[in-house]
Amino acid sequence: MSTTTERTARAVGVAPTAPRRSSAAQRPQQGRRRSGRLSGGATPYLFIAPGFILFAVLILLPIFQAVQMSFFDWKIIPGAVSQFLGLDNYARAFQDPHFWLSLTNSGIYMLFTVPPQIVLGLFIAVLLKRRSPTQPVFRVLFYLPVVTSWVVVSLLFKFLFADGGLVNFTLHDFLHLMNSDVSWLSGRWTALVAICALGVWKGVGWAMMIFLAALQGVPQALEEAATMDGAGRWQRFRVVTLPAIWPSVVFVTVMLVIGGFNVFTSVLLMTGGGPGGQTDVVLTYMYDQAFANLDFGYGSALAVILAVIVFVLAVIQLRVFRDRGEELS
Repeated sequence: MSTTTERTARAVGVAPTAPRRSSAAQRPQQGRRRSGRLSGGATPYLFIAPGFILFAVLILLPIFQAVQMSFFDWKIIPGAVSQFLGLDNYARAFQDPHFWLSLTNSGIYMLFTVPPQIVLGLFIAVLLKRRSPTQPVFRVLFYLPVVTSWVVVSLLFKFLFADGGLVNFTLHDFLHLMNSDVSWLSGRWTALVAICALGVWKGVGWAMMIFLAALQGVPQALEEAATMDGAGRWQRFRVVTLPAIWPSVVFVTVMLVIGGFNVFTSVLLMTGGGPGGQTDVVLTYMYDQAFANLDFGYGSALAVILAVIVFVLAVIQLRVFRDRGEELS
């Protein structure tokens, strides 16, 4: 029958049509295609899920609990009822003179550690950009404090700035720059000098490595063109190098400001907030309120306030640096 139909079609001059597949045969293929699309679309989420779960459990959940605790007179005794206080803990913080003292100390630490780390880190990175046999050795030496434990270096600086420590010996007995030894860790301002010195010493290597990586990506052709146009070293750095590494400068600055307000270990181990709480920073004061006085609600409120301050500062920095970056470009 089909042969007769094909012959008739050829005689008339019409090409024979191929037989159509039944709809029942097409449905399984369509189903397999749809299932393949669904499985392919879900694959990225399966890879992201473990990391997101860890982030939610270790980061998001503690943040939510801290915010929740800040509205209560939180009790850790099993069965005890935590009284809801509303915004009383926040009002208490803004009326607490010691909170303002600790916030001022955190700001002083940030102001006197962030600029030196940026300037020294960038200066050392520029010096180490040139290849030399000793370059790897100096990179390791400058980066070694970064990977050293905060506990170890804090105790080390505590002994260095002790009454009979190496700093007093160098300044008084060796260089004769002082008439007597200085009790560095017994006063607010001298203790802050010692703490800031530790912060700069430990953080310069990190800034150096970020800037060094950024400098490796500066196009050599641009520097050569600027040199041929008669630009000096400072002009080449200002016109060519700085705009090229500007995103790295923004990143380093924002991260160092956040780290400056989060200073904790060095203060706790070098001075313990003393004398009389004069060297307390926000985190050490929060730690004392939460774990020494067991006032977890007030301690959580201090943590939330600090987080808001750091977030606002980060947003302001990003906007300022964005405008500055547009001017440089």
